[in-house]
Amino acid sequence: MSQQFEALPEHKPAVDFGAVKMRQQAMWESGDYAVIGTTLQIVGESLCEAADLEAGSRVLDVAAGNGNAALAAARRFCTVTALDYVPRLLERAAERARAERLALETVEGDAEKLPFADARFDAALSTFGIMFAPDQERAAREIARVVKPGGTIALASWTPEGFIGQLLKAVGKRVPPPAGVRSPIEWGTEARLRELFPAARTIRTVRREFNFRYESPAHFLAVFRQYYGPTFKAFDAIDPAGQALLADDILTLASKYNRRPSSLVVPSEYLEAVVER
Repeated sequence: MSQQFEALPEHKPAVDFGAVKMRQQAMWESGDYAVIGTTLQIVGESLCEAADLEAGSRVLDVAAGNGNAALAAARRFCTVTALDYVPRLLERAAERARAERLALETVEGDAEKLPFADARFDAALSTFGIMFAPDQERAAREIARVVKPGGTIALASWTPEGFIGQLLKAVGKRVPPPAGVRSPIEWGTEARLRELFPAARTIRTVRREFNFRYESPAHFLAVFRQYYGPTFKAFDAIDPAGQALLADDILTLASKYNRRPSSLVVPSEYLEAVVER
């Protein structure tokens, strides 16, 4: 006797991460993040020290941008691979490596689908990079997969309470983020990291500050409006009235956090995390 079964509707994910990722990639390809990224070099150096990298270690920098953490690891005589999905930023990283006569492999690729075998690396790093992956759980699984058991994952992520966390919230108020996608600044909380890396042997975190140094709040706004992908695209997406409101929001925020009125020195909190596999 034959049985007939009603076909079940195809399950569709609540969020089209592929579409979100394409928009994000276009965002980071806009402006020129390398102009701002280079100023953050000290964070890469500090992160490599926190990870206690050993010379000769195989190290991956995920969402490497223009290579801050990757170059810091290469200066410590590690064998380093820098991965990003924006070719132009990888070109900047390669230029910097050549200028310093450092060995650096660059790979175009996706943080949510790393093109490497399991346990390929002794350590993986990311400074303000992997935190922007739209599918956070998948990105965390991938970075853990490619690090050998007993290896280290070291991350620097902006905190929700810090200046850049507040800047991203201000941008989101004027240009709402994709529905259903968790905020990248959740990576800047220890609670979220414990959710993302449930099998970790240990997770050590320290809250640190990076000082943005510009001529004035207006100078900061001009640089971020021209070069930083999230703000560049936000201004491009709204009408002149909305642009004026967003500019005022950013100037107000920069002035609020500024600790040197004669120029601009803004401390921005980030979470430095070392995850032991």
